[in-house]
Amino acid sequence: MSTPDWTRHAARALTEDRATHDITTALLGAGREQPAVGRIRAECDFVVAGLPLVDAVFRELEPSVAVERLVDEGSSVEAGEVLAVVRGSAATLLAGERVALNYLQRLCGVATVTRRAVNAIAGTTSVITDTRKTTPGLRELEKYAVRIGGGENHRASLADAVLWKDNHWELLRSLGGDLGTALRHAPDGVAVCVEVESGEQLDIALAAGVKWILADNQSPDVIREWVTRCGPDVTLEASGGITPETAVDYANAGARRISMGVLTYAPDPAPVSFEIGRPESTGEHRG
Repeated sequence: MSTPDWTRHAARALTEDRATHDITTALLGAGREQPAVGRIRAECDFVVAGLPLVDAVFRELEPSVAVERLVDEGSSVEAGEVLAVVRGSAATLLAGERVALNYLQRLCGVATVTRRAVNAIAGTTSVITDTRKTTPGLRELEKYAVRIGGGENHRASLADAVLWKDNHWELLRSLGGDLGTALRHAPDGVAVCVEVESGEQLDIALAAGVKWILADNQSPDVIREWVTRCGPDVTLEASGGITPETAVDYANAGARRISMGVLTYAPDPAPVSFEIGRPESTGEHRG
C-alpha cells in the first residue's frame, strides 16, 4: 500500500473536533497567542507509529509550527521517553492536542501488537498479516502501522484480490454451482485465495487449482496436516482467533501466512501525554 495521505486525515479529524473554534482556549484572551512548547511523552513501553500525523495535525492548524521528532517510526520506546517536541502558539497546541494523541495512541497500539506477533514467530518462515477488520475511515493508517510493526498487509479492499469465504461457499452450494467454474471468471492478474473450513472444501479448492488457501478456525495440528496435503506449490494461510501468543504454534505447523484481525480491531492504545508550557518553563533538553 502507498504512504497514507497524512494531511487529508489530519484535516478531517480537526474538522470533526472543530479545532478552530476552541471556546475554552478563547478564554485565555491574548495569552492564547503566546509561544508554547508541547512535549509528547510515552507513559509505557511501546512501538512508535504515527509521528507524521502529529506533524500534519499541527501544521494544518499553524503552517509555521515546528515539530521535532526525537525518535524514529518503528522504534521501541520506554516509559518517560519524549517522542516529539512541538513549538507553536498556545492556541495551536491546545487545538491539536487531542487529535494528535488520538491518532498516535491508536497507531502505536497497532504497531506494538504487530511487533509482538512478529517477534513471536522470529526464526520461522511465516509472516504476520492483517485483515480487513479495521476502523472505518482509518484502514490505510492502521495498515501503515502494521507495516511499521513489521507485519504485512492483506488485501486493502474488496477490489484488490479474490477472497472466497464461507458465505460464497454457501451461496454457490444453493445455486448448484462449481468452484472451478466460478473462479475462472476472476480478473486476469488478480490473486485468488479460497477460505476453507473442512477437509472436503480443501479438496475441492485444490482440485480447482487454487494456489492460496486460507484455513479458517483450525488447530495447529490440522494446519500441519493440510500443509502436507497442499504441497510446496500452495500457500497455506492460517486465520481465525490467532493471537501473538498462539501465532508461533501456527508458524511451527507450517503456515506460510498468519492473518490476525486482533492487530487492528482490538489493540490496546499506547498511553501518551502532551505536556504544554511556556518555552522557558519546559526546558529544552531531551528525555
